[in-house]
Amino acid sequence: MRRPLIAGNWKMNQDNREAIELARQLKVKLAGLDGVDLLVCPPATALASVCEILGGSAVAVGAQNLHDRRSGAFTGEISGAMIRSTGADWVLIGHSERRQFFGDDEDWIARKLLAAFECEIHPVLCIGETLAEREAGQLETVLRRQLLQPLENLGEDQLAKIIVAYEPVWAIGTGVVATPQQAQDAHALVRGLFASRAGQAAADRLRILYGGSVKPDNAGELLSCPDIDGALVGGASLDAASFQGIAAAATN
Repeated sequence: MRRPLIAGNWKMNQDNREAIELARQLKVKLAGLDGVDLLVCPPATALASVCEILGGSAVAVGAQNLHDRRSGAFTGEISGAMIRSTGADWVLIGHSERRQFFGDDEDWIARKLLAAFECEIHPVLCIGETLAEREAGQLETVLRRQLLQPLENLGEDQLAKIIVAYEPVWAIGTGVVATPQQAQDAHALVRGLFASRAGQAAADRLRILYGGSVKPDNAGELLSCPDIDGALVGGASLDAASFQGIAAAATN
Protein backbone atom coordinates (compact mmCIF):
# COMPACT_ATOMS: atom_id res chain seq x y z
CA MET A 1 0.00 0.00 0.00
CA ARG A 2 1.55 3.29 -1.12
CA ARG A 3 1.21 6.06 1.44
CA PRO A 4 -0.09 9.27 -0.20
CA LEU A 5 2.05 12.39 -0.30
CA ILE A 6 0.64 15.90 -0.62
CA ALA A 7 3.30 18.45 -1.56
CA GLY A 8 2.93 22.20 -1.89
CA ASN A 9 5.08 24.17 -4.34
CA TRP A 10 4.98 27.83 -3.34
CA LYS A 11 7.00 28.84 -6.42
CA MET A 12 8.19 32.49 -6.41
CA ASN A 13 5.63 33.57 -3.83
CA GLN A 14 5.74 34.46 -0.13
CA ASP A 15 8.41 36.77 1.21
CA ASN A 16 9.96 35.70 4.50
CA ARG A 17 7.25 37.30 6.65
CA GLU A 18 4.45 35.80 4.57
CA ALA A 19 6.11 32.40 4.52
CA ILE A 20 6.43 32.39 8.31
CA GLU A 21 2.74 33.19 8.71
CA LEU A 22 1.68 30.51 6.21
CA ALA A 23 3.91 27.93 7.89
CA ARG A 24 2.35 28.74 11.26
CA GLN A 25 -1.13 28.31 9.84
CA LEU A 26 -0.21 25.01 8.20
CA LYS A 27 1.32 23.67 11.40
CA VAL A 28 -2.03 24.16 13.15
CA LYS A 29 -4.34 23.06 10.34
CA LEU A 30 -2.37 19.94 9.39
CA ALA A 31 -1.82 18.70 12.93
CA GLY A 32 -3.46 15.35 13.57
CA LEU A 33 -3.85 14.28 9.95
CA ASP A 34 -3.11 10.56 9.76
CA GLY A 35 -2.30 8.34 6.82
CA VAL A 36 -0.72 11.00 4.61
CA ASP A 37 2.76 12.47 4.19
CA LEU A 38 3.03 16.26 3.89
CA LEU A 39 5.63 18.48 2.23
CA VAL A 40 5.95 22.18 1.47
CA CYS A 41 8.52 23.80 -0.82
CA PRO A 42 8.92 27.51 -0.07
CA PRO A 43 11.30 29.82 -1.94
CA ALA A 44 14.94 29.53 -0.95
CA THR A 45 14.84 32.80 0.99
CA ALA A 46 12.33 31.29 3.42
CA LEU A 47 13.69 27.75 3.76
CA ALA A 48 15.40 28.27 7.12
CA SER A 49 12.46 30.15 8.63
CA VAL A 50 9.89 27.58 7.50
CA CYS A 51 12.09 24.70 8.70
CA GLU A 52 12.34 26.33 12.11
CA ILE A 53 8.55 26.63 12.42
CA LEU A 54 7.69 23.19 11.04
CA GLY A 55 10.52 21.35 12.75
CA GLY A 56 9.11 18.53 14.86
CA SER A 57 5.78 18.62 13.01
CA ALA A 58 4.50 16.14 10.45
CA VAL A 59 5.21 18.57 7.61
CA ALA A 60 8.52 18.14 5.76
CA VAL A 61 10.23 21.02 3.99
CA GLY A 62 11.92 21.01 0.59
CA ALA A 63 13.56 23.34 -1.91
CA GLN A 64 12.26 24.04 -5.39
CA ASN A 65 15.55 23.40 -7.18
CA LEU A 66 19.23 22.71 -6.61
CA HIS A 67 22.49 22.99 -8.55
CA ASP A 68 24.43 19.84 -9.32
CA ARG A 69 27.64 21.24 -7.78
CA ARG A 70 28.25 21.62 -4.04
CA SER A 71 29.78 25.10 -4.40
CA GLY A 72 31.41 27.38 -6.91
CA ALA A 73 30.98 30.40 -9.16
CA PHE A 74 27.30 29.85 -9.96
CA THR A 75 25.66 33.16 -9.13
CA GLY A 76 22.05 32.87 -8.01
CA GLU A 77 22.11 29.09 -7.52
CA ILE A 78 21.67 26.94 -4.40
CA SER A 79 23.47 23.67 -3.67
CA GLY A 80 22.29 20.55 -1.93
CA ALA A 81 24.64 21.26 0.96
CA MET A 82 23.10 24.71 1.37
CA ILE A 83 19.62 23.23 1.34
CA ARG A 84 20.53 20.72 4.03
CA SER A 85 22.05 23.49 6.15
CA THR A 86 18.62 25.12 6.42
CA GLY A 87 17.06 21.93 7.76
CA ALA A 88 15.24 21.01 4.55
CA ASP A 89 15.76 17.54 3.11
CA TRP A 90 13.51 17.40 0.03
CA VAL A 91 13.83 19.02 -3.39
CA LEU A 92 11.82 19.37 -6.59
CA ILE A 93 13.83 18.56 -9.71
CA GLY A 94 12.89 19.12 -13.34
CA HIS A 95 9.72 21.15 -12.82
CA SER A 96 8.29 22.22 -16.18
CA GLU A 97 8.98 25.87 -15.37
CA ARG A 98 12.65 25.02 -14.81
CA ARG A 99 12.67 23.15 -18.12
CA GLN A 100 10.86 25.93 -20.00
CA PHE A 101 12.52 29.05 -18.60
CA PHE A 102 15.91 27.94 -17.26
CA GLY A 103 17.14 25.30 -19.67
CA ASP A 104 16.93 22.24 -17.42
CA ASP A 105 17.36 19.32 -19.81
CA GLU A 106 17.57 15.60 -19.08
CA ASP A 107 21.37 15.59 -18.71
CA TRP A 108 21.32 18.40 -16.16
CA ILE A 109 18.35 16.89 -14.34
CA ALA A 110 20.26 13.60 -14.10
CA ARG A 111 23.18 15.42 -12.46
CA LYS A 112 20.82 17.20 -10.09
CA LEU A 113 19.31 13.86 -9.00
CA LEU A 114 22.77 12.52 -8.22
CA ALA A 115 23.60 15.73 -6.32
CA ALA A 116 20.44 15.36 -4.23
CA PHE A 117 21.29 11.80 -3.27
CA GLU A 118 24.87 12.77 -2.44
CA CYS A 119 23.49 15.29 0.07
CA GLU A 120 20.85 12.85 1.39
CA ILE A 121 17.99 14.92 0.03
CA HIS A 122 14.78 13.25 -1.15
CA PRO A 123 14.13 14.16 -4.81
CA VAL A 124 10.76 14.62 -6.49
CA LEU A 125 11.30 14.26 -10.24
CA CYS A 126 8.76 16.30 -12.22
CA ILE A 127 7.70 15.28 -15.71
CA GLY A 128 4.89 16.22 -18.07
CA GLU A 129 3.93 17.03 -21.64
CA THR A 130 2.77 20.25 -23.27
CA LEU A 131 -0.62 20.49 -24.97
CA ALA A 132 1.06 20.47 -28.38
CA GLU A 133 2.94 17.29 -27.51
CA ARG A 134 -0.21 15.58 -26.26
CA GLU A 135 -2.21 16.58 -29.34
CA ALA A 136 0.61 15.33 -31.57
CA GLY A 137 0.41 11.89 -29.95
CA GLN A 138 3.80 12.28 -28.26
CA LEU A 139 2.75 11.64 -24.65
CA GLU A 140 4.61 8.36 -24.26
CA THR A 141 7.69 9.61 -26.12
CA VAL A 142 7.96 12.70 -23.93
CA LEU A 143 7.38 10.90 -20.64
CA ARG A 144 9.80 8.13 -21.59
CA ARG A 145 12.56 10.68 -22.28
CA GLN A 146 11.87 12.85 -19.22
CA LEU A 147 11.62 9.88 -16.86
CA LEU A 148 14.12 7.30 -18.06
CA GLN A 149 17.08 9.39 -19.24
CA PRO A 150 17.67 11.00 -15.80
CA LEU A 151 17.45 7.57 -14.13
CA GLU A 152 20.14 5.90 -16.23
CA ASN A 153 23.00 6.33 -13.74
CA LEU A 154 21.05 5.67 -10.55
CA GLY A 155 21.51 2.53 -8.51
CA GLU A 156 18.83 0.27 -7.13
CA ASP A 157 18.80 1.95 -3.72
CA GLN A 158 18.45 5.37 -5.31
CA LEU A 159 15.67 4.27 -7.64
CA ALA A 160 13.78 3.01 -4.60
CA LYS A 161 13.80 6.54 -3.12
CA ILE A 162 12.60 8.43 -6.19
CA ILE A 163 9.19 10.09 -6.16
CA VAL A 164 7.73 11.19 -9.49
CA ALA A 165 5.31 14.06 -10.05
CA TYR A 166 3.36 13.95 -13.31
CA GLU A 167 2.24 17.46 -14.25
CA PRO A 168 0.71 18.02 -17.67
CA VAL A 169 2.09 21.44 -18.58
CA TRP A 170 -1.23 22.49 -20.06
CA ALA A 171 -2.90 22.10 -16.65
CA ILE A 172 -0.37 23.97 -14.48
CA GLY A 173 -1.82 27.22 -13.18
CA THR A 174 -4.40 27.33 -15.98
CA GLY A 175 -7.46 26.16 -14.09
CA VAL A 176 -7.68 23.29 -16.58
CA VAL A 177 -7.46 19.91 -14.89
CA ALA A 178 -6.80 16.60 -16.59
CA THR A 179 -9.82 14.38 -16.26
CA PRO A 180 -9.40 11.59 -13.72
CA GLN A 181 -9.16 9.13 -16.62
CA GLN A 182 -6.50 11.20 -18.42
CA ALA A 183 -4.51 11.49 -15.19
CA GLN A 184 -4.87 7.80 -14.37
CA ASP A 185 -3.83 6.74 -17.87
CA ALA A 186 -0.71 8.91 -17.69
CA HIS A 187 0.19 7.64 -14.22
CA ALA A 188 -0.24 4.03 -15.33
CA LEU A 189 2.03 4.79 -18.28
CA VAL A 190 4.67 6.29 -15.97
CA ARG A 191 4.52 3.26 -13.68
CA GLY A 192 5.00 0.96 -16.64
CA LEU A 193 7.95 2.98 -17.92
CA PHE A 194 9.53 2.92 -14.47
CA ALA A 195 9.06 -0.86 -14.34
CA SER A 196 11.05 -1.16 -17.56
CA ARG A 197 13.99 0.47 -15.78
CA ALA A 198 13.71 -0.68 -12.17
CA GLY A 199 11.53 -3.79 -12.28
CA GLN A 200 7.88 -4.34 -11.45
CA ALA A 201 8.37 -4.62 -7.69
CA ALA A 202 10.03 -1.19 -7.55
CA ALA A 203 7.36 0.25 -9.83
CA ASP A 204 4.64 -1.06 -7.54
CA ARG A 205 6.25 0.86 -4.68
CA LEU A 206 6.83 4.07 -6.67
CA ARG A 207 4.76 7.03 -5.52
CA ILE A 208 3.51 9.14 -8.43
CA LEU A 209 1.93 12.50 -7.66
CA TYR A 210 -0.46 14.40 -9.91
CA GLY A 211 -0.02 18.14 -10.37
CA GLY A 212 -2.02 20.67 -12.32
CA SER A 213 -4.70 22.94 -10.82
CA VAL A 214 -5.42 20.57 -7.93
CA LYS A 215 -7.98 22.02 -5.50
CA PRO A 216 -10.04 20.70 -2.58
CA ASP A 217 -13.08 20.20 -4.81
CA ASN A 218 -11.30 17.96 -7.35
CA ALA A 219 -8.67 16.31 -5.16
CA GLY A 220 -10.85 13.46 -3.95
CA GLU A 221 -11.75 12.22 -7.42
CA LEU A 222 -8.16 12.45 -8.64
CA LEU A 223 -6.70 10.77 -5.56
CA SER A 224 -9.15 7.89 -5.83
CA CYS A 225 -7.48 6.73 -9.07
CA PRO A 226 -5.43 3.58 -8.45
CA ASP A 227 -2.11 4.90 -9.77
CA ILE A 228 -2.31 8.42 -8.30
CA ASP A 229 -0.48 8.48 -4.97
CA GLY A 230 -0.76 12.12 -4.02
CA ALA A 231 -0.57 15.63 -5.41
CA LEU A 232 1.93 18.37 -6.15
CA VAL A 233 -0.11 21.48 -5.44
CA GLY A 234 0.68 24.95 -6.76
CA GLY A 235 -1.66 27.87 -6.17
CA ALA A 236 -3.86 26.11 -3.64
CA SER A 237 -0.84 25.43 -1.43
CA LEU A 238 -0.61 29.17 -0.71
CA ASP A 239 -3.86 29.00 1.25
CA ALA A 240 -3.66 26.92 4.42
CA ALA A 241 -7.34 25.93 4.39
CA SER A 242 -7.19 24.81 0.75
CA PHE A 243 -4.02 22.81 1.29
CA GLN A 244 -5.57 21.20 4.37
CA GLY A 245 -8.65 20.26 2.32
CA ILE A 246 -6.51 18.55 -0.30
CA ALA A 247 -4.49 16.74 2.35
CA ALA A 248 -7.69 15.60 4.07
CA ALA A 249 -8.97 14.18 0.76
CA ALA A 250 -5.89 11.95 0.65
CA THR A 251 -6.86 10.32 3.95
CA ASN A 252 -10.31 9.18 2.76
